[in-house]
Amino acid sequence: MSSRMEAGVGLPDAEGARSASGATNARDLRKALKAGATGAPPHDEPSAAETPPPASDAFPAALREALGRRGLSLERVSERLRARGIGVSQATLSSWQRGRSQPERARSLRAVEVLEEILDLPGGALRSLLGPRRPRGRVAPARGEGAALQVLGEDSVVEKALGERFRHFNQETGSLLIHDVVTLGASGTLSNLTTTNVLRANRAGADRALFVLSFDDEQAEPLDIRVTSGRLGEATYLKGLKSLVLEIHFGRELAKLDTTVVSYAVDVSPSREPATHYERWSRANLHEYLQQVFFHPDALPSGCRRYFRDQVGSPPRAQRRISMNDSHSTHVLASRCKPGVHGVAWDFDTGEYTGE
Repeated sequence: MSSRMEAGVGLPDAEGARSASGATNARDLRKALKAGATGAPPHDEPSAAETPPPASDAFPAALREALGRRGLSLERVSERLRARGIGVSQATLSSWQRGRSQPERARSLRAVEVLEEILDLPGGALRSLLGPRRPRGRVAPARGEGAALQVLGEDSVVEKALGERFRHFNQETGSLLIHDVVTLGASGTLSNLTTTNVLRANRAGADRALFVLSFDDEQAEPLDIRVTSGRLGEATYLKGLKSLVLEIHFGRELAKLDTTVVSYAVDVSPSREPATHYERWSRANLHEYLQQVFFHPDALPSGCRRYFRDQVGSPPRAQRRISMNDSHSTHVLASRCKPGVHGVAWDFDTGEYTGE
């Protein structure tokens, strides 16, 4: 089974394989993977090591990095703290690593000192990064993060793929109109994804967009990327997350409320099983969404349907049969789309799609 979700748009600072021509092929992507999980930073932009995070973000960034390096879950860390006589819940640890709150009371500061030991950090490595005392109450998520969490849920693949950038995701631009074209091969597996996205600037200065494409099957990897409107800045394939992160430059800075068009296509290697559905999630209202699915003459479905989910992973609802035309394709056109997940599913036998 193979599906695809695409995140909204934001101002990235990603690292990854870079192609001056605006296209990245399979060999370039494999080189990037061999170089590291996210490849090498582009030569004309500072790397994370050269540009330290703001003081207010330094502690959560360091905590996330240390947790990732040690491979410890928040549950395991909470258990180790409890074994040392310090009660800190998973929820509190999650709030610390997201930057929504910070340790301030004496007991919490003691927990940070023990955390440094648990995470094999030098003494003071975390505590020295704590900013000034914050006002009482939980720090609200940034607008882009909060809207995305409502649709994606906590600890989603998209959040893991974007890391630090997820908190300020979709701040600079928003989508107005999206057109997805899904092409399946002779075996019924995903072959190509083509997207045209009309974006509008929420503020002056926006000059690029960030997209995340996720696949169900680890064999469904990107083979070639072509950008026909815009310029490909970076492409990072995260094999462990089965996700491709793209940064596409507009070629100019947008004025506030100015619009631009981004178009790209991704060829995909055959997966193990035939694809059964395609999904697009959106955190904000879309003026219009068009999805077309083209089937191979040798692998025609017995039926197709559209559906909607309020959140990624929730049960599909508003399911309705849709027809296929003589070109072996089907489509869905939705206007004034509310936030959520819009999908098309199909059957290659008489079984019903369950949304799983």
